[in-house]
Amino acid sequence: MKVLVTDPIADAGLDVLRDAGHEVETAYEVSGDDLLEAVSDANALVVRSGTEVTEAVFEAAPELVIVGRAGIGVDNIDIDAATDHGVIVANAPEGNVRAAAEHTVAMAFATARSIPQAHIRLKGGDWAKGDYLGTEVNGKTLGVVGLGRVGQEVAKKCASLGMDIVAFDPYISEERADQLGAELVDLDGCLDRADFLTVHVPLTDETAGMIGERELAQLEGGYVVNCARGGVVDETALAEAVEDGVLAGAAVDVFAEEPVSQDNPLLAVEDVVVTPHLGASTEAAQENVATSTAEQVVAAFAGEPVMNALNAPSIDETAFPRVQPYVELAETAGKVAAQLLDDRISNVEVVYQGEIAEEDVDFVTASALKGVFEPLEWQVNAVNAPRIAEERGVDVTESKTRSAEDFQSLVTVKVADGDREVSVCGTLFAGDDPRIVRVDGYRVDAIPHGRMVVARNADEPGVIGLIGSVMGDYGVNIAGMFNARETIGGEALTVYNVDGEVPEEAMEKLLADGRIIEVRQIVLDDD
Repeated sequence: MKVLVTDPIADAGLDVLRDAGHEVETAYEVSGDDLLEAVSDANALVVRSGTEVTEAVFEAAPELVIVGRAGIGVDNIDIDAATDHGVIVANAPEGNVRAAAEHTVAMAFATARSIPQAHIRLKGGDWAKGDYLGTEVNGKTLGVVGLGRVGQEVAKKCASLGMDIVAFDPYISEERADQLGAELVDLDGCLDRADFLTVHVPLTDETAGMIGERELAQLEGGYVVNCARGGVVDETALAEAVEDGVLAGAAVDVFAEEPVSQDNPLLAVEDVVVTPHLGASTEAAQENVATSTAEQVVAAFAGEPVMNALNAPSIDETAFPRVQPYVELAETAGKVAAQLLDDRISNVEVVYQGEIAEEDVDFVTASALKGVFEPLEWQVNAVNAPRIAEERGVDVTESKTRSAEDFQSLVTVKVADGDREVSVCGTLFAGDDPRIVRVDGYRVDAIPHGRMVVARNADEPGVIGLIGSVMGDYGVNIAGMFNARETIGGEALTVYNVDGEVPEEAMEKLLADGRIIEVRQIVLDDD
């Protein structure tokens, strides 16, 4: 597989990719049409913040499986477009958490004690000891906007320095905040109480400019630290607040436009400490994010869950071996169910029974949806299957129960068109051998492989013989047969494994017999 790397990453990450047998091509600082050409035959794209991965990139890269972001922020990647094209987007959120948190704390100290300013004065020969009266952090209140991984690490470090922690984050539980020693408040409460404010949110439509002139006024006499993303804090308003003495100081590592323009107002204010996006710039952090990103690319190529996927179900690597065999089983059950219904699908239900019900099955459910939609000739995979369901107005439900009659585990996929429902149930026999064991309640024992024919017919003598004769007349070899019935003389269902395509004429001949209620040809694998 070909991996295109368009921003520099540590050699350790490149080595992981090469050691796995993949081709690695580096094209640093490529953009525009050159980027579109470079990515046209790539199976993976690895970037940092310097490459804009737009809709056009996905359009130009039909073989793309994954975009790996060597770092946390993904505001340079169009995740919606990636999902529409079935491309995984994964970041490396853990690799530089410690580095980013340490830099945030360092920047807080730098602005509170005017360290850079005093350094410059002394280097210039000016012993300006009396000009700088710093602020201690002990006993002060730290306001954290965004209590994610980095925000949590900053909170822990600052709490150990004797600071009280208040936090604004509508997506975190009270319980988790309590564990960190942080008090959850609304944004206004955070601003009103903070002596130091640190921002740790991604740049989105919701967060762009969220700390502006009004919010900065609430921090009167305090300090602002932004080592998260440029654009979250209004740069002009921040510069004016520090220059006018509304704030005692600020420290900024990230900017709305990078590299930062020399006419950026923050550069002209003495009490604003600035660094050129150094939050993750440690040797350990760069190696960690590079290897983590590379490992996720390798996993995507192998068809395994990607641990930090942002637009696809992920699963803990320790749990994956237990659910892996059910991934293909669920996809197969979905394919069979959709082809048996052969109509517009309005509802999909995936039911887990037995031991599998105790596992994290999000990835399995996504695979079941992939199977359901694939026969309908939509470009679909486990990444965009949930999105396709949403866009098509298909209701998806998932249910679990610990009991599984006669089996250790069962996975059932039900599809419906509003009036009719079809259900297909599968399990694993010894050695992870997949089997279809029920179709609409009929007990069968069918091997889900290649091509299958499912016939509903009256339970009368000679019907199975008729089907076999017609198949033989048209040169179709039957590899296996599994028959079930409701009651003697009632309705029966038979599943045939066949070695090749059944001609339409053969299907029509079967349906011409009044004893044959329905015949469906199921395609599971390409011939």
